[in-house]
Amino acid sequence: MSSVHVPQTGPNTAGPTPDHVDSLATVLDLVRSGTARTRPEIGRYSGLGRTVVTQRVNELSACGLLEEGPLGPSSGGRAPRELRFRAHAGVVLAAELGATSVGVGVTDLAGHVLAELEEPTDIALGPEQVLGHIEELFDRLLTDIGDATGGAATAVWGIGIGLPGPVEFATGRPSAPPIMPGWDGYPVRDRLADRFDAPVWVDNEVNAMALGELRAGSAKGQWDILYVKLGTGIGAGLVSGGQLHRGSQGCAGDIGHAAVSEDPTVVCRCGNTGCLEALAGGAALARDGLAAAREGRSPFLAEVLGTSGTIRADDVSRAAQGGDRTSVELLTRAGRLVGSLLATLVSFYNPALVIIGGGVAGAGDLLLAAIRESVYRRSLPLATRELRIARSTLSDQAGLVGAAFMVIDELFTPERLAHWVEPGSPAGFPGLVDIPLRTPLL
Repeated sequence: MSSVHVPQTGPNTAGPTPDHVDSLATVLDLVRSGTARTRPEIGRYSGLGRTVVTQRVNELSACGLLEEGPLGPSSGGRAPRELRFRAHAGVVLAAELGATSVGVGVTDLAGHVLAELEEPTDIALGPEQVLGHIEELFDRLLTDIGDATGGAATAVWGIGIGLPGPVEFATGRPSAPPIMPGWDGYPVRDRLADRFDAPVWVDNEVNAMALGELRAGSAKGQWDILYVKLGTGIGAGLVSGGQLHRGSQGCAGDIGHAAVSEDPTVVCRCGNTGCLEALAGGAALARDGLAAAREGRSPFLAEVLGTSGTIRADDVSRAAQGGDRTSVELLTRAGRLVGSLLATLVSFYNPALVIIGGGVAGAGDLLLAAIRESVYRRSLPLATRELRIARSTLSDQAGLVGAAFMVIDELFTPERLAHWVEPGSPAGFPGLVDIPLRTPLL
């Protein structure tokens, strides 16, 4: 792979001073978030003087990040001109990889999805084939966006990738992922940075889902949340103090391989026994549903097996919703196992909100009820006094949206903004990912 370079802001390699960039980032964030829409509002929220606000707005407008909007409401004098963030100045490419499918999308700089595709894949095919497929899908989406805008430029400002396994966030490399043979240590970030000449961030898919809910879903405005993905595998994303918590190496929240049983007969894909994922994940539901069908314990599943030749987790869900007793027992048992582990996490971490997402989360009220019952019964009363447990509102889009916001959050940190604000775009500067932050995004 070719080496990446860190961009400079111009002839003065020292760039803007930290205080200058901090004030630029503050003004930009106030407008981007919708907190302030006029210069007087920026001054009130930021504490910056009127002259400084005017200077920073002019700088951000000159480099194409802000633009004038309509007149705002008057507070007695001349009506102020509203300011708008130019979310259409560039695009972000995002991809969420699961065990059996991949979702890719293009968003604007405010995280709004402009176009998306979802296709089946097999993560076990390895990084060369899977990432090659993703690159083709990105190219297709960029072409579609270009056609829809009459050939307008679609500069790629950054790329966000969510992978279904542990990721060392600092390097963007998977680390011994249980369901991803051939991916260990693969330079995902470097490959895509070379291909699209843009900064790339790679994270675990569940962290991306948690970030999606935090920025654009049911957790918006919350400070302490726990996002739980119930799919083929099981994982969790933690948000503490309004920031994603990845841990020191990036593997915080890997609850799927926590031991919840001493049963030595069920071996997990990680090689251990008794893992939550091996007993309550989507693959576990499919396995147990297949056994029930073959043993004649579920006429509904036996009929599905006879027709399709296999049993999937969603077949068990449909059977349970149709009143199939065995399927109800399987879902209830899975919910109680998940809920029992979450009860420990709720008492330990004390979130205000637990969000249940992923494919298995769509199994209906039965699974959610079993999870809630275990959590409320086994957690500390103080920890559950105001706790909400709810389904994801973003559903299948959570990981995609979160991967885009991962890029957006990183690009607009003051340290990185300092390196691209003068040229007006981070496109062409993949080395931005290597710039250290004074206060790291956790």
